[in-house]
Amino acid sequence: MTRALTLLLLAVLAGAPLAAAAKQGVTFKAADGVRVFADFYQAKDPKASIIVLFHRAGSNKAEYASIAPRLKHDGFACLAVDLRSGGDDFHSTNQTAAGFGRKAGYLESIPDMEAALGWAKGHARTVLLWGSSYSAALVFVVTDRHRAAVAGVLAFSPGEYFDSDKHLVRNAARNLKVPVFITQAKDPVEIAHAKQILDVIAVRPAVQFIPKTAGIHGSSTLDGAEDPQGAAENWAAVEKFLLIFAHAPR
Repeated sequence: MTRALTLLLLAVLAGAPLAAAAKQGVTFKAADGVRVFADFYQAKDPKASIIVLFHRAGSNKAEYASIAPRLKHDGFACLAVDLRSGGDDFHSTNQTAAGFGRKAGYLESIPDMEAALGWAKGHARTVLLWGSSYSAALVFVVTDRHRAAVAGVLAFSPGEYFDSDKHLVRNAARNLKVPVFITQAKDPVEIAHAKQILDVIAVRPAVQFIPKTAGIHGSSTLDGAEDPQGAAENWAAVEKFLLIFAHAPR
């Protein structure tokens, strides 16, 4: 094994980001006419499954700048989306939010998520939805509304975040018939909130991963810079789950 390959392997095992992957900026319109911006990371296999990546509050598609390259390395294409409820975290502008012209509530992002799902279904037979914090809750709602279109769900720190309906997420989750992966920070409150959702899902595999070492809120639990102690363990759990889709029809 060459020294370069050895260093790459050590970096992957440690949860360090891979080199920046090539991405293509794409846009599409939500049902209400809002222009949605996203980055598409094409996998080596043009027929690869697509994972649609949604960000946390105050954030944008750059939340996945260190995560999408590894998913691409694992054989998945990725669509990282700017939702209208977001902001400029990760030193990047949320283009959808900027164009929307006012501060949007979490639930207002559902049309953006549905449009992203539609775009992905136009490019792959198998589509997975992945959410972070508030969008981790909404992926259950979107999947319930489009059950035939979604093959699997990954939710990082989901909860009943919506004051208008404190049962919205669980009511949607109990209808799911696809594999589900849930994880969260190593925090008793977050663990309990996630378990409430897991407990209503009747179909298996539906798993809740609770980190033994460390874990932080949202998808950044996989970012070695954000969660240096726990990223490797959390990646191992995610990639074990994704093996379900390694040989899915594409």
